[in-house]
Amino acid sequence: MNTDLPDVASNEASKIHAPLEWVGMSRIDIPIHLSEPGCPGPIHMVADAQVNLPSVTVKGIHMSRLYRLLDKISLQKAMVPGHLRMLLEQMIESHHDCHTNGARVVLTFSLLARRPALSSPDLAGWKAYPAQIEAILDQGSFSLRTSVQVEYSSTCPCSAALSRQLVVDGFRKDFTENTGLTREDVAAWLEQNATLATPHSQRSEACISVDIPDTAEDFGLMALIDQVEKVLATPVQTAVKRADEQAFARLNGQNLMYVEDAARRIQNALSGSYDNLQTRVRHLESLHSHDAVASASALP
Repeated sequence: MNTDLPDVASNEASKIHAPLEWVGMSRIDIPIHLSEPGCPGPIHMVADAQVNLPSVTVKGIHMSRLYRLLDKISLQKAMVPGHLRMLLEQMIESHHDCHTNGARVVLTFSLLARRPALSSPDLAGWKAYPAQIEAILDQGSFSLRTSVQVEYSSTCPCSAALSRQLVVDGFRKDFTENTGLTREDVAAWLEQNATLATPHSQRSEACISVDIPDTAEDFGLMALIDQVEKVLATPVQTAVKRADEQAFARLNGQNLMYVEDAARRIQNALSGSYDNLQTRVRHLESLHSHDAVASASALP
């Protein structure tokens, strides 16, 4: 190795004396194993790794040291919260000559999980759930936050009510009070006319963020996703046959919801089980080109 290579970052001082909050690298590709039920690994993650630079005279940090420390995480059989705290401590220690006392890592990825069809036995497909893990160690204070995104279907309660009214009006128009209708007559009419009007529904997104203690045995991402899908009741499907599509239509009809309803369902179900719970939902409207959104923090 040539020991005479110039090292500008170490041997020159910054001419502008100003501290920097975070310095490092972003969009580092890395495979990492997580202990998440039903999610095969390793998972392709995109990482940001940074330290602070409080010294106003230090010209630059040692980015190669950060990269090598991050790379060691990929060798873990299953990364747990404690590994991230250890990584941040090592990142800070590796920059003691820069007087660094803070480090930050952000991991962005998608969990790929296999989901069964609603009705068809032995039918299943893969579904991706965008997720993020952010770990910060700042002057000895550690914080760990995770977020997941869940897709679901939302059918508008107002649109459903308006559609039902049109169906009722159509029925009254076609039949008088003394027609002597049988059950079969009504069933035949409904079969032909129950879709005189249909409520609008749309693909929707729920993003849930929570704090995780560094003593936790795992990140619990799939457990969080499962709870959200259960409370919303209309998760977007993967493989479907006609029976599954019909089951999905039934779920939508039984779970009419505004964006406000979706946010309240999630907050009500998860509050008390997670620290610093935050929910953001978005309905990608089919009625108009702008979206409906709602957000909430943990209930008091």
